[in-house]
Amino acid sequence: MKKFNTSPISGMQELLPAMQYEFNRLKSGILQIYTAHGFQNIETPTIDRTEVLLAKAGGDTEKQIYKVIKTAETSSEADQALRFDHTVPLARYVVEHANDLVFPFKVSQIGRNFRGERAQKGRFREFYQCDVDVIGWQSLPVTYDAEVIVTLIKALRFLPLPEFIVRLSNRKLLSGLLEALNLEHQAAAIFEIVDHAEKVPHEITEKALMELGIGTENVVKITTFIQIKGDPLVVVSKLKDLSYDNATFVEGVAELEEVASTVQALMPEAKVQADMLIVRGLDYYTGTVFETIVPQHPEIGSICSGGRYENLAGYYTEQKLPGVGGSIGLTRLFYVLQSAGYISKNELKPVEICVIPVSHNEIKAAGEIAEKLRTEGKTVDIVLTERKLGDKFKYAARVARYVIVVGENEVETHSYKLRDLETGEETNEAW
Repeated sequence: MKKFNTSPISGMQELLPAMQYEFNRLKSGILQIYTAHGFQNIETPTIDRTEVLLAKAGGDTEKQIYKVIKTAETSSEADQALRFDHTVPLARYVVEHANDLVFPFKVSQIGRNFRGERAQKGRFREFYQCDVDVIGWQSLPVTYDAEVIVTLIKALRFLPLPEFIVRLSNRKLLSGLLEALNLEHQAAAIFEIVDHAEKVPHEITEKALMELGIGTENVVKITTFIQIKGDPLVVVSKLKDLSYDNATFVEGVAELEEVASTVQALMPEAKVQADMLIVRGLDYYTGTVFETIVPQHPEIGSICSGGRYENLAGYYTEQKLPGVGGSIGLTRLFYVLQSAGYISKNELKPVEICVIPVSHNEIKAAGEIAEKLRTEGKTVDIVLTERKLGDKFKYAARVARYVIVVGENEVETHSYKLRDLETGEETNEAW
C-alpha cells in the first residue's frame, strides 16, 4: 500500500524506461539534424527574471507562468519564474553575449519549458521543445525564414509520422489589409479572432467580427481573405489580384513569395501550403508565420510552428536583432504518436544486448564481452543476479533485443552465440 500519492503532478509526463529510451532517441535525432544544418546548440537557464520573460510575452502568458517562491537566500533577487518558451530567453541571451557571437547566429535549443495552463490529454505543463532560430545583426534576409522551415521539415521526417504539411503565411498580409480598411486600431482584436477561427464554426467568427462594429462589408473582406489557401505561388497570384496597394500588404506578398520559392529551391519535395488563416497568437511575430499539420490526424493541431520576429530583442537593447525561428513540441507530439499507434511499447527495448554469465566464474569474461560491444557503440547490460538461468532469460527478454550466454565453453573457445530474442536466430561471434 502507498503511504501517500506517488503519481506525477497533473500535466507532467513520466515515461517507463523503454518509452523514455525512444523519446531520448528521437530528441537526439532532432538535435543531430539541427547540428547538420549548422545550428549551434545552447542552453538558457530554466529560471529567469520575470521582467525578462514577460517583456514581450503576449496573450495569457502572465497568467500561465510558474513563479519561483523566494527564500531567505533569494529575497534580494528580482522576481523570478520558470521559462515558458525558448524564444524570449534567447533574445536575452543574444543581447548578453552579442560581442562573442557570429551573426547571423544560427542556434538550436532543446529543453524543458513550463506553462501553468489547464492540463488535458496531449497538453502538458512541463514539456520539451526543440527550437531552431537564426538571429541577424541589424538585418536578416527572409531566405533564412525558408532555411528554418526546411530544417524543421527534415527533423520532422526523422519522427515516425505520416505525411505532414507546412501551412505558411505572413502577418503583414492581414496587417496590411486592416490598414487598407482603416481598421489598424482594432488589429489586436481581429488577429485574436482570426487565430481562433479554425477552432469554431464560420458563423462564430463572423459574429465576433461584427461585434467589433467594423461593418458588414469589412467583415466580408476579412472572412474572404482568411479563406485563401493552396499552392503558395497560386496564392501569391490571388493576393496580387486583390490589388491592395498598401505598403505593408505588398511587402507581405513579396516576402511570402520569396520564402515559398526558397523553400522549393532548397527542398523541392517539401509539402508547403500557403494559408491566410495562419497568423500565430504570440504578438512578437512580425512577418513569416507557419504551422505544421498531419492531415490524417486533424485533431492533433499544429505539431511544429514558428515565424519571424523583428523586434523581440528591442525590449533589452537598442541594437536591432531581427530573428526567425520554429519549434517542435516534442512532449506533446510524442504523446500523440503513442496514442495514434505510431510508437508501440511492445516493440521498444531500452537495451540492445543482455550478457548472461552462467555463474560467478564467468563474470570476468562476460565483462570483457560487454566492454568490447560497448566500444562498438552497443548498449549492453550484464545480468548479475544469482537466479536460475531461465529467470535470467526472462529478465533479458523484457529489457533487450539480443542475449549472449557466457558459460565454460564460451570462456574456453573465446566465442559466443548472439541470439535474437524475437526471431530465435543465432550467430557465432569471436571475442
